[in-house]
Amino acid sequence: MCGRFVQVEKPEFYAEHFGAEFIRTETLRESYNVAPTSLVYAVADHEGERTLTSLRWGLIPSWAKEKKIGARTFNARSETAADKPMFRSSFAKRRCIIPLDGFFEWERREKGKLPHYIFGADKRPLPAAGLWSIWNDPDTDERILSCTILTGTPNRLLEKIHDRMPVIMPRDRWDAWLDPSLDDREAIKALMGVYPAELMAEYPISTLVNKVQNNTVDLLRPLEMPSSGS
Repeated sequence: MCGRFVQVEKPEFYAEHFGAEFIRTETLRESYNVAPTSLVYAVADHEGERTLTSLRWGLIPSWAKEKKIGARTFNARSETAADKPMFRSSFAKRRCIIPLDGFFEWERREKGKLPHYIFGADKRPLPAAGLWSIWNDPDTDERILSCTILTGTPNRLLEKIHDRMPVIMPRDRWDAWLDPSLDDREAIKALMGVYPAELMAEYPISTLVNKVQNNTVDLLRPLEMPSSGS
């Protein structure tokens, strides 16, 4: 799964990196500890134009009666998203890329869970495959655009930490993934694979990241682990 991540760059940076023609979002506060229900940058096709926008993290399907459902839909399993009522409409026609400057995962150990920071080996944003949706609040008529991050099988780097990882979309598949006219489920599924371990890096960090209120660059400081001989 992916329950926390980092987004600290300016929207202009993400727009240029992902080839977005338009920026339709305010500048969000940089965050070293993005949590579900936060606004996040995402790249998607809007009326034929690749656009950087901001979406609420935690997908709210169009048929939902209330928005609190989004607090638990921040991830979607890539293996079943095409079939689940919660995600299948978005899977067919509303796909996006969510830039992750890095993300966190917790390794189960004898003395508790150890958080790790995972990021691109080239220090550039990891393009997480996502889905997005539009929801109108029936009581207030508020219009909310929301998203979820797809997860799948971990690569060799991540499998020692967790049994899931975000689906990372290689650059040569961005166009197809963002194309709303591509609606063949098997063709869409074929775009999602296991991202190569050698293109990623990780290290353990302090449990300070466990609290959402902690949100500084210090969270990314590598944890000094005791040597095996000590």
